[in-house]
Amino acid sequence: MPIRSTAHRARLLCSVSMILLCAAPITVRPAAAQESDGFFQVLGRIILGTGTAKVAIDTPQAVSTIEAEELERDQPATITDLFKAVPGVQGAGASARPLGQAFNIRGIGNSEQTASEARIIVTVDGAPKFYESYRMGSFLGDLDLYKRVEVLKGPASSTLYGSGAIGGAVNFTTKEAGDFLEAGETQALRFSSTYDSNGVGLKLGIISATRAGSAEYLAGFNVTTSDDKVDGAGNRLAGTAYDGWSGLLKGKWYLGTDDEQSLTLSLSRTDSDLDGTPVAQTGGATVGAFGLHDMHAVDDTVTLAWRHEFRGNPLLDVTAQVSFTDTSVEKSNFSLGASCAPGTLQVLCDSSYGYATTTLKLENTADLSAGGWENYLTVGVQYSEQERSATSRLGALGFHPEGEDRRIGLYAQGEFTFGERLTIIPGLRVDFGEQTPGAAAATAGAVAQDDTAVSPKIAAMYEVNDSFAIFGSLARTERMQTLDELYSSEAAGVLPARTPSLNLQKEEADTVELGFTWQREGLLSEGDSFQMKVTAFHNDLTNMIATTPRVAGGAAVPYFSNIAAAELWGAEVEAAYDADRWFAQLAYSHVKSKNKATGLTLPDTPAENVVFTVGAKLPERGLTLGWRASYFDNIRTSSATTTGASYDTHDVFLTWSPDEGPLAGLDVNLSVENVFDRTYRNNLSLDNAAGRTAKLSVAKRIAF
Repeated sequence: MPIRSTAHRARLLCSVSMILLCAAPITVRPAAAQESDGFFQVLGRIILGTGTAKVAIDTPQAVSTIEAEELERDQPATITDLFKAVPGVQGAGASARPLGQAFNIRGIGNSEQTASEARIIVTVDGAPKFYESYRMGSFLGDLDLYKRVEVLKGPASSTLYGSGAIGGAVNFTTKEAGDFLEAGETQALRFSSTYDSNGVGLKLGIISATRAGSAEYLAGFNVTTSDDKVDGAGNRLAGTAYDGWSGLLKGKWYLGTDDEQSLTLSLSRTDSDLDGTPVAQTGGATVGAFGLHDMHAVDDTVTLAWRHEFRGNPLLDVTAQVSFTDTSVEKSNFSLGASCAPGTLQVLCDSSYGYATTTLKLENTADLSAGGWENYLTVGVQYSEQERSATSRLGALGFHPEGEDRRIGLYAQGEFTFGERLTIIPGLRVDFGEQTPGAAAATAGAVAQDDTAVSPKIAAMYEVNDSFAIFGSLARTERMQTLDELYSSEAAGVLPARTPSLNLQKEEADTVELGFTWQREGLLSEGDSFQMKVTAFHNDLTNMIATTPRVAGGAAVPYFSNIAAAELWGAEVEAAYDADRWFAQLAYSHVKSKNKATGLTLPDTPAENVVFTVGAKLPERGLTLGWRASYFDNIRTSSATTTGASYDTHDVFLTWSPDEGPLAGLDVNLSVENVFDRTYRNNLSLDNAAGRTAKLSVAKRIAF
């Protein structure tokens, strides 16, 4: 295939949407189209993470959501699997190793650079999650625990989630009892099994859902096992084998008059065992260099949330939440353990790493509407305390310093809507941070630090008519330094020593977004609908933090310094067409970047890509069939590691869910990924992707 043909096909597919837009007659959009949150209308889904709930297409920010139906259909095992059809978002690092992937949003985020994932805020049921360690992924939870994933792109997310969300925010929501109980039912069991042909993987799960009066309870358990996968050429992808289990306990109680209060308790755990797996979980050429080891990872999340709607008082709608997250990794039995020694070679010593974070959050939304204005004001305060632990059998690790990070954030966000046409959303957040080094880091010269980060924004959307709207936003955020960036150190060896980096400046990002939405019913036939959202963005980064270069024989240098400034810009298109018998979706992303000092493309920049999905629906038989084509252009970055060739892949899928008769409650999902067994590597992945993979999942719900 010619090297440029992928990009040509990508632009051709995107132009189809534009042709439809220009050719269609202007019609009035019924309200029902806006309220749709169906499986295929991805832009009609409700977005919960932007303040008050909004339909995705009516949100003045680039947002995407993955719902339970897609999670069931695709059975994602990795971040790469999860975001296959989300524009501007993908996994980075390993291609198929479950503990070796990180998030990348619009060219922000990777699994190799220390603190890279601090630029993307991740939450589970509202609880902030963060993990980093040497050549490891950043998210270790079992994706089967979640029913919904929201992605909010860009620094505008900082207002509600925390200063420093340069890339954006990713919010996971766990399953709950109401997802498995119909009206009038009090008890249901759901049994599920999933088979993966590539690696002969097997997952078994059971969910119990109970409704008792004004309370609902869910208990879920999954067990997973898999051998190593192979790429399209049949080569083994080392370290992709694993065993694990996950569990979820969740209860929700409704209290007070007319159930205007609710209390939700959620506890989840993912426990993963990888024996004889590469030390370099992120993959690449270093897989063999660092040898093998055994790894045991445990990821815990506990949240307790109380909400009081105060339906008789428009000034009060209060939510209070306390959460605790703990992600820990134990490493042992290194094949190169004989090389374990003080300094950087401690990475080959038996060791343990962990992050434990406690968060308290109090938030209120007041309805201040008057006259022709709808006016909502959300104010909140969030306190978090994160403890970073790391030790090896030789003691503390200079390159992974222990310490404590305390932060308190104050924020306010307004939402003003006039005449149901113009929406303006201003916001401001101020975070105060204090970092304290552990004993070993203090001995190496680290001292306590404190700083303040400010994140203002303003976003607006104007509905020109019932079909067409324009939107835009201005956002600025500051990212405070992490414990690793402040306190890492390294003794002198062949190269000079590295000292704690106590004079780092905050990273800063200024972002502009502009875009438009277009939607129409009755486009090609009666009852069909088409929705499209186009977003262009420009992100200007200054004071970027990176490892300080060293020269043999030179003086000691701080481990990190502010040495770079960069800009990223590009565009995204998300579109969906839905009719009685067929559907289509399109996701297009093009990110460009430049290091302002060198003029080179940043190494974390994803290749231009488009994903096109088309399928048929047979509702009388409970069947859905589909085909998904993904096209990625070639790209050259400043790093040979993330320079990649063009490729395309194709997937097919079938879902069967009969809704009556003895098989009612049965869900069958069959998919074949990489149908033509291509051998390829995404430019942000450090090793080849998995070859042809057939997945079959069967689930049965039994209600009492």
